[in-house]
Amino acid sequence: MKPRPSTNHQSSNNDHRSSIFGFFLLLMLPITITAQDAQSKMVEGNDFYRQQQYAEAEAAYAEAIRIRSTRLDIRFNRASALVRLNKNDEALKEFDDIAFKTNDADLKSKAYYNKGVLLSGQNKLEESIEAYKQALRYNPADQQARENLQKALTELKKKQPKQPKPDQSKNQQKKQQQPKMNQNEARQRLKLLEQKEKNVKDRLQKQRQKTGGQGKDW
Repeated sequence: MKPRPSTNHQSSNNDHRSSIFGFFLLLMLPITITAQDAQSKMVEGNDFYRQQQYAEAEAAYAEAIRIRSTRLDIRFNRASALVRLNKNDEALKEFDDIAFKTNDADLKSKAYYNKGVLLSGQNKLEESIEAYKQALRYNPADQQARENLQKALTELKKKQPKQPKPDQSKNQQKKQQQPKMNQNEARQRLKLLEQKEKNVKDRLQKQRQKTGGQGKDW
């Protein structure tokens, strides 16, 4: 199971032609340039990512985040690059924080999905199951999350010890409770059984002698 690849959110600029907005645009110019710089760096990181140059991609995403720290989609992309660089613990923290902070259902679902994949890889099945459930909560149509959830549930069931059936458990307890006999005790019990059997035979023989040895006529 691999984490979902990075997202690519494109932004568009409105063409303001009216002179009445001139002063307002002048005040907003540094913010607009900053946003464009962050977007440019993210696009650069996406290009590196597609070329499988993950270290360069991570560096570009980190620079974009430095410019616009509120862009959770860029943080998601950087976390995806961290996974490719085998920095799973750091990536896991990022996906967890993104899932907590974002209000975008699609981004939240993808962050939970990737969190589930990483947790499964760390053999933390119960936590991964919960992450997949959260992914499906925000995107019920995610078939891959549903399949991964089922796999994690199956693996967890295999690792849990089998519970004995009630009857089997009682029989085992009885066997454990019964003390083992030594040879002397066994001999004594055998003699008692033989004596009881002899007494029964003697009693039957006496009864036959009294009745003349005749049985019932059926």
